[in-house]
Amino acid sequence: MTEHSTTPTPSAPASGRPASSSIDRSVLATVGQEPLGRIPVLDVEPVVDGGRRPTKSVVGEVFTVTATVFREGHDAVNATVVLTDPDGREHHVPMTCTNPGLSHWQAQVHADRAGVWTFRVEGWSDPYATWEHDGTIKVEAGVDVELMLEEGARVLERALDDGGHDDADRQVLEEAVDTLRRSALPTAERLHAGTSPQVEDVLARTPLRELVSASPGVTWLVERPLALTGAWYEIFPRSEGATRDPDTGLWTSGTFTTAQERLPAIADMGFDVVYLTPVHPIGRTNRKGRNNTLDAGEHDPGSPYAIGSAEGGHDALHPDLGDFADFDAFVERAQGLGLEVAMDIALQASPDHPWATEHPEFFQIRADGSIAYAENPPKKYQDIYPVFFDNTPDEVYAEIRRVIQVWIDHGIRIFRVDNPHTKPVNFWQWLIADVAQDHPDVIWLAEAFTKPMMMRTLAKVGFQQSYTYYAWRSTAAELAEYVTELATETAPYMRPSFWPTTHDILTPYMSNGGVTAHLVRSALAATLVPTYGIYAGFEHVEDVPRTGAEEHVDNEKYEYKDRRWGEPVGGRPDLTGWLTMLNRVRAEHPSLHWLRNVTFHHAEDENLLVFSKHGGGAGDGSEQDTVLVVANLDPYTVRASRLHLDLPALGLSWGDRFRAHDLVTGSTWTWDDAPYVELGPGYGHEPVHIVHVTTA
Repeated sequence: MTEHSTTPTPSAPASGRPASSSIDRSVLATVGQEPLGRIPVLDVEPVVDGGRRPTKSVVGEVFTVTATVFREGHDAVNATVVLTDPDGREHHVPMTCTNPGLSHWQAQVHADRAGVWTFRVEGWSDPYATWEHDGTIKVEAGVDVELMLEEGARVLERALDDGGHDDADRQVLEEAVDTLRRSALPTAERLHAGTSPQVEDVLARTPLRELVSASPGVTWLVERPLALTGAWYEIFPRSEGATRDPDTGLWTSGTFTTAQERLPAIADMGFDVVYLTPVHPIGRTNRKGRNNTLDAGEHDPGSPYAIGSAEGGHDALHPDLGDFADFDAFVERAQGLGLEVAMDIALQASPDHPWATEHPEFFQIRADGSIAYAENPPKKYQDIYPVFFDNTPDEVYAEIRRVIQVWIDHGIRIFRVDNPHTKPVNFWQWLIADVAQDHPDVIWLAEAFTKPMMMRTLAKVGFQQSYTYYAWRSTAAELAEYVTELATETAPYMRPSFWPTTHDILTPYMSNGGVTAHLVRSALAATLVPTYGIYAGFEHVEDVPRTGAEEHVDNEKYEYKDRRWGEPVGGRPDLTGWLTMLNRVRAEHPSLHWLRNVTFHHAEDENLLVFSKHGGGAGDGSEQDTVLVVANLDPYTVRASRLHLDLPALGLSWGDRFRAHDLVTGSTWTWDDAPYVELGPGYGHEPVHIVHVTTA
């Protein structure tokens, strides 16, 4: 990983005239100071960990670079963001001073392709702006007229000498120089020649830059769009196509072949990624039974997270699912339907894993010589041994890297990592970087429901995406505060993935709120952030919790499920159409593809969450898209409220009225900045408006 330079480097001559000095400034080190440039450039953002970790974006993602740039005296100063692409080509983006009193400058930037970029901010003296300001005042006041006009001509000559102008631009500048010096012409005409819109346009595009001073370069990692934006659908492959004999009650496992038959429906709902829980052989020692009990029956399939048996370990497939030809066919079918396959990586082993006998040093050995099983007191996981990294780290690193390559060679480019926060962070840093050398398109999702610092650090060292606290943020205030943090403070390196439920998590809000909770939480997950996920069974509103736990009863981790897709489910609506609608809306509205463009608005009823997304597609200057979401977070009661909307955040002006087209129901209204709404609960009296905003 490239470390952040600590010494500002002047730009190349083609970028402007750098300040030069023969003074040895190394003396500053004796008092612990880094040298400033001739034009101070400070507080460049976004920078991660002082530049020791890369700032991240995806192709086309627009974000704002800011800096403090100023100089002594009253001469004009200006600033530019210089982007350096993976081939070393520089791209200059003019900055705007948004607060002259605080010398605050900013510019929006984006990258048009993946790879390792850098950016820096260059501050520079702007002789033309200085002359235009001073010359206009003095000439119009009749002070030093000829002197000021001559100085203007000389500034434009310096601009001509600086190069970079085409023939048409050179002609504009040459004619201005000539007119400035034609004493027979009226003074106003001569001044106008030097300050004309044509001259201003030329010098805005190819400015005369002097005393150029550069900030340190910031490493900028640009990744493929799916690293930021995608809709995931989770399945247990063994359940897809599983059948139960009505006479014996015995199950027959689903296979990769039967699971293939589910893929068209997942694609038709508009998902981008099908995520598979572990597909490896499952151990028998201490196998868990239904609902995580310790008394597994002979035919209980066990948890797929208890990886490894006589049939193999992390580089093998469970024989019930099929062989590698079947797996490859599954991946190929998914890709043919526009789906990428994500695999679960759980770095733990059952007592029957080949590593337990061949490499006991991969685990922690207790005082009695036994291998330590996983614990999170008072919880015990007797069916798995956590991999231990400190006995023989080189060997452990190499073995896990080998395993990852097996799945890459079989077409996998996305890994969902189970509990990465229980493994050394420097291991993940090395592994992700090593894989990226040959496979930079690989995406890693951290399943890390843990302390904020660990989640943030995992993102900083390479994980493209992270699970979040979304499941436990239920009120409007909590959601607004949390999403604002994700969209601002951590957005330069951490990309959130919102899941209403998972195979591990079923919150009281979801288990108590019924259909309405499922409608609301899926809609919010799909629109608040660019990546969200749905666990199979969500369509059937599976919401019965296990007693005393925030998880599903009869958990699929420990048994098969036959969901009988397409058949009526206990009198409850099938939410397949709802999910299809959400994914269609996401696909059709580019503002929902981005994270940093969210604005929260006010509702008089605290149970309503109101937010908007505003922006175009992929930094290409295309027409701006605006989506406004209003959600009733109370799953039990109809809520009515007046909203108070920030119209400029919607791309409008204060006092405008706009066309509000509800993408959920198809209704259209004319709204102003204070519309009145009434929402849910129910399916048919929807608890959510997803509004496309257009001019009235």
